[in-house]
Parts: sequence; C-alpha cells; structure tokens
Amino acid sequence: MTSHASDATVTVLLEGSGSPRVRSSCTLVRDGDAVVVVDPGMAPSQRAILDPLLAAGVDPAEVTDVVVSHHHPDHTVNVGLFGEARVHDHWATYHFDTWTSRPAEGFAVSPSVLLWETPGHTPQDITTLIGTAEGLVVCTHLWWYLAGPVDDPVAVDNDALHAGRRRVLDAAPSLIIPGHGAAFTPGDGPPV
Repeated sequence: MTSHASDATVTVLLEGSGSPRVRSSCTLVRDGDAVVVVDPGMAPSQRAILDPLLAAGVDPAEVTDVVVSHHHPDHTVNVGLFGEARVHDHWATYHFDTWTSRPAEGFAVSPSVLLWETPGHTPQDITTLIGTAEGLVVCTHLWWYLAGPVDDPVAVDNDALHAGRRRVLDAAPSLIIPGHGAAFTPGDGPPV
C-alpha cells in the first residue's frame, strides 16, 4: 500500500443498516482542503445525512468529492446533495459535464484518501482507504456489517470478495466502516 499522509479525520455521518430498512454507511472525511463524503445513499431522510454534516461544521456546498463504492441505489441515491463535488467511482471522476476516465486502483482522491478496486459484491466495487493519525480507516462493502454475512448473498463473485477482505486486512486497518453497519476493528473478528 502507498504511504498516506496522516492528517485526515473521519466522521461517520450515518451508520448503515440492512433489511428491512436499508441504508448505507455514509462517512465524512476531511483531509486538508479536501472534504469527501463516501456513499451518500439511501437514508431515512436527506436530513439524516445533512444534519450530522452540518453539525460537523460542513456545508454541503463545501464537499469537494463524493466516492461511491458501487452503483447500487442504496449507496448512490443522495449523491445530488453535493452538486459542487467531483464524484468518483470504479472507472472515472465526474464533475459537472466532464467525465475523466481512469482506473480506481491506486487513485488518490486527496493526499490521505486512496481508492482500491475490490470486486466481489459487484464487479465494480471500490474501497476507500483513509490515512489518519489513529491509523488506517477503510470504507468498504466487502463486509455488510461485522457479523458478515460470511458469503455475500447477492455477490457476483464471492471468491473475489474473500480475496478483497484478505487484502484489506493485510493492510492492517485500525477501523473498518462496512457498507451497512457500525464501524468495527479487525480484532473484533470479521469474517474473511
């Protein structure tokens, strides 16, 4: 893994959940001039994302970048809340009417925020790695939540998913923010 600066801060804006009420984990990252939101997807309301953002001292117009882990609606529905931001996915960066193709693997959104390609749940899944003073924080859909599921029931490639999990754990993160649950530490024993 590439060395990261360690001045980024991470705030979980909305803890994700699974069925029957589905919402994605939505995360705020501040890294110097970069203000990044990861996975502004389904939520009980737009206020459920905006109120904690404002409480953290960030106006939606100040968000510079949005990262979507994959293109399922539960992770993308509220991207439009951040109309000034660049949007990053598995193969491009979008800003207003400009589409800049690039692979996600190794793309630096900011000095402390890096993308990895981690297919499994979908062929296009990406993981966001954030270097902080407390260690590496990872936002990923390789896990829905701490308890699993061990095999993703809607994954297109569970072998790739498990390989991605091993890759992330090998990077020794201090915290993992899964697609639909509370943040956890690798020591909590997530399924590999």
